[in-house]
Order: sequence, then structure tokens, then C-alpha cells
Amino acid sequence: MNPTISIIVPCYNQAEYLDECLQSVYDQSYQDWECIIVNDGSPDDTAEVVKRWIERDNRFHYLFKTNGGLSSARNAGIEIAKGEWILPLDADDNISKQYLRLAEKEFNKNYTVIYCEAEKFGTESGKWILEDYNKKNLAVENIIFCSAFFKKESWIQVNGYDTNLIYGWEDWDFWISLLKNGGLVYKIPEICFYYRIKDVSMITDMKSADNSFKITISKNIIYKKHIEFFTKELGDFQILYKTNQRLMLENIYLKNILNSKRYRLVNKIFNIFKR
Repeated sequence: MNPTISIIVPCYNQAEYLDECLQSVYDQSYQDWECIIVNDGSPDDTAEVVKRWIERDNRFHYLFKTNGGLSSARNAGIEIAKGEWILPLDADDNISKQYLRLAEKEFNKNYTVIYCEAEKFGTESGKWILEDYNKKNLAVENIIFCSAFFKKESWIQVNGYDTNLIYGWEDWDFWISLLKNGGLVYKIPEICFYYRIKDVSMITDMKSADNSFKITISKNIIYKKHIEFFTKELGDFQILYKTNQRLMLENIYLKNILNSKRYRLVNKIFNIFKR
């Protein structure tokens, strides 16, 4: 019998956190799962760590691939997944013992996405406060973290994670793809996901002044891809965003981008609008 849930764990230079992550999978109170660890061409000892878990429990599986980025790694794992439901889990994060059990109780209620309350740990701690789901809030920013449940058939319908988003925000794009034309979302009212905050990560790298172009590139892909969704949900936001985007592109070539008066002014307006 195929497992109900396939947990997909991409790993690139995260071997130091992988044992903790996989222990949180192993400790699940719900047992009908498989866990596919995708080594995305990582130069560290990911393979050695995974070998120990495969020997411990045959529900763990290992896939090695040439480095292609997070979207590519998730897609590769989901492609071979046998479960009806998918749960992505980054190698440096953890889940609570009851996450799978609580989610499984909702599987027959026609939800498109199931997720939970979350908590930060690492260099920051405390509950992770995110806006409640509705399409307008999703249009403003990503309000669903990566470790949410969805059906494999839904992933097929939207052609998986967008591998063009090599710098980040692939989750935001994926949730928009799943939900922009409708769909039900359920949030488990318990903290079941633990998000590690580190001094250096894909997100902090993306937000640094030297790498601000990565934000521009990613936003451009997402907004162009879902232009009708953003226009429908936010209306004139599109005009303001395009102005902000144009000025950011111009300022990439300035030595001190964050001191640009035009950038600060438009970005300030942009952030006020988001609130």
C-alpha cells in the first residue's frame, strides 16, 4: 500500500541540521508516511547522514541529483513520491510530533492546502505571526510557509515549483498557482512547524543591499506570471509596484542603492500601501 503522505526534504549544505529535521519526521505519531531526502548536489556529508536514517527505517529514501536549486530539488522528490499528499520540509526546519496526524484528519474535507501555526527558533525565537489566509493577503506577500500539505495531483496540475525562481519566493509563486482560481485552505490552530532563523540564509542573502537585484528578478517573474491575479486582488497596486520596480532596476547601478532618495520615497509609499 502506498503511503498517505510523502515528506520531501531538499538538502544543500544543511547536513549539520539534517539529523534534527529527520528526527522530527521519525517521531511522528501518524505512521503512514515516507520521507524522500533530495541531495541537491551538496558538497557536505549529506549522504552519510541520510545513510544512517535509511538503515534505521525503510520509510526514509535518498535521491541524489545535480545541483539545480530548491525548486528543482523539491520537484525531483515529488516526482518519485508515492503519497497522495505532499509535505515539503526544509532540512534545517522541524515539525511537531502531531503535525501529520492533525493534518490527516482534514484530508477528506476537500482542502487544497493545509498548514498550521508556526514558531521561530535559532537566532530568533517566538511565534511566527502571519496574516490569515485570503487571496488579497496572499497577493500582498507570502503568508503560507513552505511546510504545508497539498495533493500531488495539484502539483501536477500547476507544473510543480517554478525552477526559474532560483533566488527564492518559490513558495509564494506555488501557493498563488494553486489558489488563484479558487481552493480551500485550512490552518491547524496549533504550532506544528518550527522555522529556523539563521544569520546567513537564502532569505537574508536575497535582502542584502548587494543582492537586491535578486528580489527584483524574482518579483518580476512572479508578477508577470500572475498579472491577472494581482490586478484582480490589488488593482492600482500594480501601477505602484511597477514604478517601484523600475526605480529599483535603475538603482542597481548606483554604488549606494539604499541611499537613493527616489528608492526610499517610492519604497516607503509601497510599504504603506501593503499595510
